Amino acid sequence: MPILVMKFGGTSVANLDRIQRAAKRVALEVAKGYDVIVIVSAMSGETNKLVGFVNETSPLYDAREYDAIVSSGENVTAGLMALRLQEMGIAARSWQGWQVPINTTSAHGAARFIDIPRDNIDGKFAEGFQVAVVAGFQGVSAEGRITTLGRGGSDTTAVAFAAAFEAERCDIYTDVDGVYTTDPRISSKARKLDKIAFEEMLELASLGAKVLQTRSVELAMRYNVKLRVLSSFEEPSDDAGTLVCAEEMIVESKAVSGVAYSRDEAKVTLVTVEDKPGIAAAIFGPLADAGVNVDMIVQNIAESGYKGHDGGVTDMTFSCPVDQLARAEKALNDAKADGRIAFDRLEADTDVAKVSVVGIGMRSHAGVAAKMFETLSKEGVNIKVIATSEIKISVLIDRKYMELAVQALHDAFELEVEG
Repeated sequence: MPILVMKFGGTSVANLDRIQRAAKRVALEVAKGYDVIVIVSAMSGETNKLVGFVNETSPLYDAREYDAIVSSGENVTAGLMALRLQEMGIAARSWQGWQVPINTTSAHGAARFIDIPRDNIDGKFAEGFQVAVVAGFQGVSAEGRITTLGRGGSDTTAVAFAAAFEAERCDIYTDVDGVYTTDPRISSKARKLDKIAFEEMLELASLGAKVLQTRSVELAMRYNVKLRVLSSFEEPSDDAGTLVCAEEMIVESKAVSGVAYSRDEAKVTLVTVEDKPGIAAAIFGPLADAGVNVDMIVQNIAESGYKGHDGGVTDMTFSCPVDQLARAEKALNDAKADGRIAFDRLEADTDVAKVSVVGIGMRSHAGVAAKMFETLSKEGVNIKVIATSEIKISVLIDRKYMELAVQALHDAFELEVEG
């Protein structure tokens, strides 16, 4: 039988009524002749509650016990979903990560997949079972301990199963009905996309779009897993949602497919840094060691013989998530204190946002950058930092202009219009 993977997020299984609704969707796919692997998240809010229990009990917790506790929410959902399917006359069985087994690394709280052997679940399908309900977000280490995969782990679990079982498709059910050209809460003209390329979705996910977790898109692109994002709250249909697929499946692409944004950015500038070979490594090495995710980087043109410096000096600017700013400042000040780098002062700005345009069509359409910069200029939006890739242009701007910038760019690239 062909295999279909269906993943239901926390809002889709938030209570017994919603679990029943999700089970009905599974039943529809079983009726079409699929063997179905269902990946479930914990009920909405349950993981946060469990994390709170851990922090209250042991602020400096043992990561192995943390994983044992926070993974239990998915186990409950998997059991309830299996019971509901059984009540509907469907042969279903629940599986925890260690039972499959989902083999992962031993990095508790941020484990990575090693492999997912098919034998156990394939054996159950051969016995006549129609649905395997698998607890997402979890696996088992070589030491036999429960592990968890970190934020968005259930999405990644679903894609990993689709790859391992060569599934026809992986359907991600959530509380939105697909991938939009931008956030509908910001632009009323946002349009749902029928298809989007893996590369575009990966850029949008990494730039702030919350629809899919970045690791899940990376995995789907690596193994060419067709992903469909759709709402569990709308009536089922064959053309529902957005298909995330290989670029070859998209006949014609606009220059820009979407506009993404991130409010949670910080801009850091090191003023008067010596301009010499190795200085970039001396700056960004300590940041990497401190776990700071550096994004946009700009180095100013060097000035010679400035303020007593024998060689040239420059300013170095970069952006990072605002919740990592304290770590970044400490890492750089520590590096300055022990003589690894020298700079006059560190300036931090937390009142910024990142706005990006993304599209595989940029490869064949000239003038995207010029149009973007001209649009922002007409709206009086000053650009602080620019970063580009083959299919993306990102700018750092004052946060107060973020929504204006998103709306203006969405209009300028006519994203409300199909084709």
